[in-house]
Amino acid sequence: QLQEQQKEIENMMNAIFKGVFVHRYRDVVPDIRAICVEELGTWMRSYAASFLTDGYLKYIGWTLHDKQREVRLQCVKALQGLYCHRDTAAHMELFTSRFKTRMVSMVLDKEPDVAVEVVKLLTLMLENMEEALTEEDCQSVYPVVYVSSRALASAAGLFLYRRLLDPQREAGRELSRNGDNRTFFQLLLAFFIESELHEHAAYLVDSLWDCAGTRLRDWETISALLLEESPTKGLADQQEKALVEILAASVVQAAKGQPPVGRSLAKRV
Repeated sequence: QLQEQQKEIENMMNAIFKGVFVHRYRDVVPDIRAICVEELGTWMRSYAASFLTDGYLKYIGWTLHDKQREVRLQCVKALQGLYCHRDTAAHMELFTSRFKTRMVSMVLDKEPDVAVEVVKLLTLMLENMEEALTEEDCQSVYPVVYVSSRALASAAGLFLYRRLLDPQREAGRELSRNGDNRTFFQLLLAFFIESELHEHAAYLVDSLWDCAGTRLRDWETISALLLEESPTKGLADQQEKALVEILAASVVQAAKGQPPVGRSLAKRV
């Protein structure tokens, strides 16, 4: 009897979905489209057995291309709610393979607040679906640490830290605080030199300040690295120069507490 009634309820839900949602998610009014996507995300989280399927997920995927900012924003937030848990993220494999290219390209969305949420979404994917993002996908996010919007740069800074600069992730083992920070600075130097934007140390430091500020303020470890003379452990000239730039930028950041020139805290009106 329970199964029969459950089937009946599911048929009713399906009829309402096809009779209302399927027409309204393409409504001419952007607010209605945004509400549809937001609610679909809620249904998927609260009743995953019925709604967390590719038949329903495709509507969110299609709406990622919407021309209106608020609709794209709700799509990304709905996806964040699904990728933030490993158990729901496990159901997203087909969706990820179909729509990942679009999600990665939205890092450059013309609306900064949408781009910020997209980078946060990719960070969740990084944490809960290890193999989802290829190195090429990640290469699309790394340069964002140098953009002028601070919110976007900070989101990209956290992504960069989690993917490339976290010594624990890299080493796969607990290190002493000092050894930990040495590894962090070595990884940071490798990234900074490779990105070839040497006059932009202040922007890189500012982007990482919120997630790795305590590491960047470990000037003792930086000094020890700069003073090392041994041919095996010591730094090359290019690395030393880059590390001095990072040290100077982190001292200025700690003293002033302000983002570098040209980087805005909020969207100018």
